[in-house]
Amino acid sequence: MFETRTLPSDLESVRDEYASGALVLDVAGDFDTIPPEAAENLGLVVESLSPAAYPVEWLPDDAPQQLRRYASSDFTIGMPGDGTVTWSRQTDPPVVLVKYRAKGTPDDFLDFLIAEAFVQAGNDEIPEHFLPFFGEQYRDLAAATPLGPSETYQVAAALYEGWVGLHTREAFASWEGDHERLHDAWVDAGGRLDDRLSNLPRLVALGRLSFAEATEFACSAVKHGRDLPAPFSALDTAAYRDHGPSYAVKWAEKTFAQLAADDDAASGGESDSAADDADSA
Repeated sequence: MFETRTLPSDLESVRDEYASGALVLDVAGDFDTIPPEAAENLGLVVESLSPAAYPVEWLPDDAPQQLRRYASSDFTIGMPGDGTVTWSRQTDPPVVLVKYRAKGTPDDFLDFLIAEAFVQAGNDEIPEHFLPFFGEQYRDLAAATPLGPSETYQVAAALYEGWVGLHTREAFASWEGDHERLHDAWVDAGGRLDDRLSNLPRLVALGRLSFAEATEFACSAVKHGRDLPAPFSALDTAAYRDHGPSYAVKWAEKTFAQLAADDDAASGGESDSAADDADSA
């Protein structure tokens, strides 16, 4: 199921700098989460396995079952929203896993995604998933939103990705001149986001994107250093980089309170207009 991937020289250099010893493996099948019995096959290619587990008290009562399994002692590699390339420190050495779906990804961009995984996996301050990032504050985030459990998961994953991007984009920018191909792939991918970023508020207002989808898109742009529209621009700040989950929870509280106030104002305006029409009749 796992096959060692041959890396070009610039990727080998990035691995040596950020995550020396990490294994890059092509995965024969596609997955969000590798079944535990299949994930244990990683033991054949790494020195040891160290399954992570987290307190169930961190989870709201309606947390998705997949998140509950991730928090348990089951050996869980990969979660929904991880993307084409994912990584884990639950093995020694760490592993970077390239999913089967990567076969349709342009080579330079795929190599950037692998390089990004090296930068993340090699930074011990970056947790492997949003659950250890939020910790017990995940319940606070869920309480701060009017969303269902699946959309709350989506927002949490997006907020985590944005925070990670604040910690990694300086590395990507530094590759100019040294790892030009990877730097160019990073710049090109960011530039492709700009048109949709500028239209995010309108797309949400028109119902063409959910708030969770818009948050996901905006936060994916943080690592590229793109300009974000409000209210997402508040996530591209030193305060978020420094305060992480507590800042994210406060952002969610303020954002959803403002959205509710805007809805009330709009409803009030419609009621006033209807009353005026009735009076004139």
